Parts: sequence; C-alpha cells; structure tokens
Amino acid sequence: MTKHIFVTGGVVSSLGKGLTASSLGRLLKARGMRVTMQKLDPYLNVDPGTMNPFEHGEVYITDDGGETDLDLGHYERFIDEPLTRSSNATTGSIYSSVIAAERRGDYLGKTVQVIPHITDEIKRRISSLASDDVDVVITEVGGTVGDIEILPFLEAIRQFRLDVGRDNVCYVHVTLVPYIGPAGEQKTKPTQHSVTELRSRGIQPDVIVCRSDRRISDSLRSKISNLCDVPLDGIINAPDANSLYEIPLTMHEGGLDRYVCSILGIEYIDPDLREWRELVDRVERSWKPLKIGIVGKYVTLPDAYLSVAESLRHASFHHEVDLSIEWIMSDDVEGLLVGERLGHLDGIVLPGGFGERGVEGKIEAAGFARENDVPCLGLCLGMQVMTIEYARNVLGLSGANSSEFDGADVTTPHPVIDLMDSQRGVTDMGGTMRLGAYVAILDEGSQVADIYGDTVISERHRHRYEFNPKYRSRFEDGTAFRCSGNSPDGKLVEFIELADHPFWVGTQAHPELKSRPDRPAPLFDSFIEAALKLAEKNDPDRFVGLAPDDDVSPDDANLTASAAVIDAR
Repeated sequence: MTKHIFVTGGVVSSLGKGLTASSLGRLLKARGMRVTMQKLDPYLNVDPGTMNPFEHGEVYITDDGGETDLDLGHYERFIDEPLTRSSNATTGSIYSSVIAAERRGDYLGKTVQVIPHITDEIKRRISSLASDDVDVVITEVGGTVGDIEILPFLEAIRQFRLDVGRDNVCYVHVTLVPYIGPAGEQKTKPTQHSVTELRSRGIQPDVIVCRSDRRISDSLRSKISNLCDVPLDGIINAPDANSLYEIPLTMHEGGLDRYVCSILGIEYIDPDLREWRELVDRVERSWKPLKIGIVGKYVTLPDAYLSVAESLRHASFHHEVDLSIEWIMSDDVEGLLVGERLGHLDGIVLPGGFGERGVEGKIEAAGFARENDVPCLGLCLGMQVMTIEYARNVLGLSGANSSEFDGADVTTPHPVIDLMDSQRGVTDMGGTMRLGAYVAILDEGSQVADIYGDTVISERHRHRYEFNPKYRSRFEDGTAFRCSGNSPDGKLVEFIELADHPFWVGTQAHPELKSRPDRPAPLFDSFIEAALKLAEKNDPDRFVGLAPDDDVSPDDANLTASAAVIDAR
C-alpha cells in the first residue's frame, strides 16, 4: 500500500518546508523507492496563474499545463520526476469542486459543510496520487500551523491516518529554534508552542525538523523530545547550509530518512547518494568567477525568477563556475544607463514576464548584448524583446513592438509580436495561453540544434503572444537573424538566434523548468560556456591561480566522514 508523509510548518513562514519535503523525497528515491509529491496551498486563488510575482514568486508550469506553486520546482529538481497539475491543490480549487458538485446535485440535497465535504475533497486530492506505480506520496501543507486558512487541511490529514491506517502515515513538522543574541542561547519555546498548536488539532508529529542558523546541542534535542513527546531519534536538526543542495545530506546525517522509514514500516536500505555527493562536491569546488545579469521586472523578489536562477547555478556547477548573479531592474537600463549597468557583465539573461512596464529596458539590454558580443539568453518575453530590438535597430522597422503593449492612444505600426488569429476575441485569462509542454523542430545545423544534440525537442510554455509570421521573411532575408526552431506545423517560431554572434539565443519556451542540478538545461549550459569563453577572451589571465590545489576539499572530506558515521550506525 502507498505510504503517505505530511509536512507541516510552524512559528514562521519560509522555514523551508518545501526543501525539507524535497530532500526527504530525494533520500527515499535514493533508497530505490518510487516517490511523488504534492503541495496543498491555503489561498483562495484557484491556481497561482493570476497572482502577482512580487507577492507570490514564480508560477511553475508542469508538462500538462498546470500553473502551480514554485515549490513544485523544488520537488522536480530534487526527486527528478515530472509532476502534474494534480500535485498542487488550493483552497480555491477545492471549494470550486465542492460547489460545482453541489450545483449538480451530487450531495443529494444534504447540507454542504467544511466537514465532511471540504475535508473529503482534500483527502480525495491526496489519494489521487497514490497508485500501484507510487510507493510514497509526500504532501506539503502550505502556511503555518495556527493560520485559520489551513484548518480544513489539518483536519483532513488528521482523518487520513484513520482512513489508511496508522502505519501508512508519517507527520513531519518543521519548526524554528532561534538564537537570541543578547541571551547567547538558542530557544526551544517557539517549537514547543508550535507543536502544542498542532496537537490541539489532533495531530501528534512523528518527526520534528528543527531549523536553526547553527547546530543545536544534544541537550536541546533532548529537551524538545521530552516536552513534545517525540523520541529523540525523531528530533532532526537542519541548520543553515551553504547550498540548498547540501540539505539532503544534512538530513541524512541527522537520520531523517532512516527514522521516517521506521515509522512507516519500510525496510531499511542504504541510500545510494554517490551522485548527490559528487554534485555537492562540484558546488563546493566551483572556482571560476563569472557575473551574470538577470534583467527583469520583478528582481526585487528573486523568487519571481527562482527556476532561472537555479538553472544558471546548475550550469555553473557543470563548468566549475563560481557564479555571481546580479539582479538588475529593467527600468534601470534605459537610455544612457545601459552601458553603465551592463558593461561589466559576462552574460545577460532576459527572463519572462507580462505587461509593458520595464520592457524598453529589456529591449536596450538585448541591443547592448547584440552589439557588444555579450552572451544573451532570452526566455519567453526575453525572446520577444530580442525580436523587437532587432526589428527596430537592424531592420529599420521604426516603432516595432508587441501588440501586448499597445496603449489606448498608440498602436504599433509593426506588431512583430502578436496574438495568433485563433486567440483573438477570447476573454478568459487562460483562454489565449499556451501552457505546458510543446514539441519544437530545430533546423539542422543551427546553433540550437547543436546545443540540444537533436532536432526534435520539447520544452514547457507559458505565454499568450507569438512571433508574428507575417514579418518572418523580413527578418530572415539577407540578415544574420534565424528562426531556428519552429512548431511541428511550421506556424509558430520557438527559437531565434544570430549567425554572427557568439550566443544571442531566444526561446519562446521556459527551459529553466526542466533543468536539474546534475543535468543542466542545454540552453543554460551553453550560455554559461559562452560566458566563460568571453571572460577568457577579454582577460586571458582571469582564472590563473584560482584553481583549487587539493584533490579533496575539506568540505568533501567532512561529507565522506559523515557518511562513514551514518553507515556505521
């Protein structure tokens, strides 16, 4: 029977419930188990698709077109399994389903209530992921224990253990152990209160993951164990890590996966963490300094571009690059400021987005990269602004723009980016969106075909506007511009590139959504490689003397020693 793990959080938000759940998923998969994951979100939005990136961070897209919470990105990157829209359920979507069922008469005239109807729908969503192909379902409950919004979720997961059997459910609670500077000590009281609140809802945690800025002592672990009625082996410390990819190893060192398996009655098998240890070693030993600029509209909240940043890091690990990301507000690179803000960068990424604000800055950044041979990667809107820049400054199409940015009084004379004819007149917010995985055919001999090593590829999409095919001949006739990847029917442009540029590549897709820490997305991998070549060309001595001398770094030695201690238990 499928086992279920529920991850809750207490005290404050942003403690790392998603990373804890993801790390546990990786550890269980390393034991040979088949793992899938799910996020239950308490907000009333049906999905995150219409939420402001400044408020909620990026919208993560699954292959089947689900607009989901960004934590699903962590899940996929860690367990390396494609998830679906079923892996994210919100209060809004749950209430919508229940109300629709009531309108159809499914409840046969009964009074519809939170218990049992809402809680039953939550349990149905959880159970829907359990199948013969899945050994463990890990479900993260968003929000913080004590929030009024998550009460139905807590009640549902409380009932769930009764429904499927005590041995098939494990509750993991993530909480905070803060360090109080003036007192010079760590405090367990927030954890105690959080667990008390959880127990008041009928849930006794099996495991408490204690987040802290430094390691907690064994005496503090014993105190938490005694006061929260959780065995000492179930008190796991998760101190801050230098890299989020160290977290699975830290959790394993603390015995999290071993203890969870004992709760669930799963036979103990040593996890194979060799590849993950090699990954962490590469992270620690990265030594070639590069500075990459992300020119975007939402850079004041880096989570808005979380998958982009992680994809850059994945590629950097592969090339032993010590990456420095510079977050640049696109409004700050317009006019005379463009060279001042971008001149020191080794590469430029133009990420996606919606709306007119900041677009002119992105267009100028694309032009700066094109004119100065700076590697430039355009993603979704990034590809569109590269197209607009080329139209204006190379093809001489004055006023070229996207019809998305047409104002009430001004209409672009050259809509090089436009809606497809089939999309016009559709008023539903999602009705004109291309969402999910789509196949692209790459031109043989093109730069992108060489990068992917294939001419048939698939990437995920989330956009409404497209390259206007009416202008295609004007771009490609006698210029270096090339529409190098297209939809299978040839109607939609998926990739653009410049034949006379080291790396000026744009894609209508979001390749960052399929990047993995040990398998970087091909476009990001080639982008970082191009940035390295530019850095070495501009300064041949830039990396001289920076390479690590030792065969084994101290961090790697510590990880090896920790592994020996764990295996000896």
